[in-house]
Amino acid sequence: MSFIETVGRLEKDDPAPLYLQLQKVLRDAIRTRVFVADDAIPPERDLAEEFDVSRITVRKAIDGLVNEGLLTRRRGAGTFVAARVEKSFSKLSSFSEDMISRGRKPHSVWVNRSAGGVTPEEALSLGLSPGSLVYRFHRIRYADEATMAIEYSTVPGYCLPAIEAVGSSLYEALEKSGHRPVRALQRLRAVSFSAEQADALGVKAGDPGLFIERRGFLADGRAAEFTQSYYRGDAYDVVAELNDI
Repeated sequence: MSFIETVGRLEKDDPAPLYLQLQKVLRDAIRTRVFVADDAIPPERDLAEEFDVSRITVRKAIDGLVNEGLLTRRRGAGTFVAARVEKSFSKLSSFSEDMISRGRKPHSVWVNRSAGGVTPEEALSLGLSPGSLVYRFHRIRYADEATMAIEYSTVPGYCLPAIEAVGSSLYEALEKSGHRPVRALQRLRAVSFSAEQADALGVKAGDPGLFIERRGFLADGRAAEFTQSYYRGDAYDVVAELNDI
């Protein structure tokens, strides 16, 4: 079976540009695990022949997927499905969305979830009044069977109908309730994992990690989440697109 028979053809009568169509075909192939981490994709010349498009179209499609962190180029070897996860600082997406887009299966192990009055630190971070209701979620995040991150999230009570509304994805629950963040402020710093953190992630105490703190906001300016995550340094890269405006 040829590659094109496996992943599908481009629709020449589709008004979308051909490079975007090809991006979607390749992205779907990664999402459905036709390609998995470290797999090589066909050379640009072969893809151009298979899909009957120019090599410029193929290169533009691949460039976009490289920028998304789905593909990586290796000098002298070709283009491969990225094994490390590249977390974009310029795109507001959830852990589950990031993993699914890369053909990984996300799931979580709950450490704790609770409801209660906001703490002084949470009130400052979320702009809430003393005594406000918040929901707290503490999880270990996985991609396939590999540990990826420890996550602590606090969500104002007005964002969810109940704590039970959150299943596998916090952002999915927030979207269903009409309170998914539309913008966020994030900050990043390097950390060394404590013994407790290392045990939870299956790494060694002192191993390097990435600490990312995010405050998400609704369109009306109210806070929607305060999340602190500790990512494995051997599995994550953080990228950001910069423009000279």
